[in-house]
Amino acid sequence: MALFDLPESELRTYCPEREEPPGFGAFWTRTLEEARAAAPGPRFEAADVPLATVEAFDVTFGGAGGSPVRAWLVLPRRREDRVPCVVEFLGYGGGRGSAHEWLLYASAGYAHLVMDTRGQGGGWRRGDTPDPGAGGEPHSPGFLTQGIRDPHTSYYRRLYTDAVRAVETALAHPGIDPSCVAVTGTSQGGGLALVAAGLVPGVAACLPDVPFLCHFERAIRLTDSPPYAEVAGYLRVHRDALPEVRRTLAHLDGMHFAARARARALFSVALMDDVCPPSTVYAAYNHYAGEKRIVEFPFNRHEGGQGHHDLEKLAFLQDVFGQGGRPA
Repeated sequence: MALFDLPESELRTYCPEREEPPGFGAFWTRTLEEARAAAPGPRFEAADVPLATVEAFDVTFGGAGGSPVRAWLVLPRRREDRVPCVVEFLGYGGGRGSAHEWLLYASAGYAHLVMDTRGQGGGWRRGDTPDPGAGGEPHSPGFLTQGIRDPHTSYYRRLYTDAVRAVETALAHPGIDPSCVAVTGTSQGGGLALVAAGLVPGVAACLPDVPFLCHFERAIRLTDSPPYAEVAGYLRVHRDALPEVRRTLAHLDGMHFAARARARALFSVALMDDVCPPSTVYAAYNHYAGEKRIVEFPFNRHEGGQGHHDLEKLAFLQDVFGQGGRPA
């Protein structure tokens, strides 16, 4: 696909007005308080992986409603003290897969907590976390319109809560330095990283790649690619639902979380991305409140920078955490 969004010069300054719904902060404070009150303590069970340089743990922690969420925690086997941690969230439709698939950050000396995505994992990588709120085992998309007529019933209210609880699980782990926790992810995972950075004060770094879940008002009108197309499809049938849908999406918009985030950030954007249009990424980036930088991939679509950008992310984390594993 050729360029279809705003010209590059306009993208870089694109900063639409935020229409944050009344009570937005209180909504998320109550949501998280309810989840914490219902959550049992996390469990870390050693995973049998035949790898010499890392060790892995099968993690279960309490997410939204206290329901169990699965994750992997992969750590370098040789470590003398607490280590920095990268908490990673996954793209739309995918699950956590197997522990041996997650070696990059542990190989760089970091703990790596990979959160499974409730109800997902039927699209491109296996998931193990059911979604009691939707009454089902992991299945294929779509998810964006589940409970979309009320922010309290929205699927993403539960998923955003899980993301915060995943970071809190990492912050409390005795082998992890709580001053050195980063959040990252691609697409849906990038959107969740922005949510976590906006809602968890202890996050030191945020690395969202081609983030989904940002600037819904523009996204659902600009692209007909899924997942945003799910909303337009829903509204073509439920013509009376637009006010309720807009209210729900306003409680989920990544721009509002970006405006609350203070962690040092490294964004990436693909300028031919028809799934998460670049203007929606820049909308979140330009509202991001912390120190930030963005890397553009002019000829890439939603795949973004992939392995090429991983090297940039590793250099960024080294700069944030410092050689000694402390924030620079």
